[in-house]
Amino acid sequence: MYMYCPFCNKEETKVTDSRLVTDGSQIRRRRECLSCGERFTTLETAALALPHIIKRDGSRSRFDEQKLRAGILRALERRPVNTEQVEAAISRLIHKLQVNGEREISSQLLGEWVMEELRGLDEVAYVRFASVYRSFQDVSEFHEVIRRLRTANKEAENEIIEGQNP
Repeated sequence: MYMYCPFCNKEETKVTDSRLVTDGSQIRRRRECLSCGERFTTLETAALALPHIIKRDGSRSRFDEQKLRAGILRALERRPVNTEQVEAAISRLIHKLQVNGEREISSQLLGEWVMEELRGLDEVAYVRFASVYRSFQDVSEFHEVIRRLRTANKEAENEIIEGQNP
């Protein structure tokens, strides 16, 4: 397999340098065309297929990263979460989809994964997303989710305290 030169379109180039890019998910290659001598850089990334999403009504659609991002950003609107944290959460979700190995995944499972990420980012955003995702019908459902959050937080605090007292 050859890499075509973007200057003269000849297919014979040689790699002069290869390096991993920041997180190791890409390889940066410096190349030189054997015909015209021009140098250029390529980025190589593994192409992993993302599964199709099976919606509640049984219909299937391609995974849409923009739709995922929009839902997360809507839940995080006016919340103190920075862009890097959001992008990291989206990256973790996409990675989870890729390594899952399934060709199709239910929207319910993806929604649960999104709620896990939001819970780690911001509890208000988590409750917002859960209320839409689970179609809350009344205030008691909000109370139940908040009660579970408080219980989980207390359990986590107790584990930390127990870990500090040998």
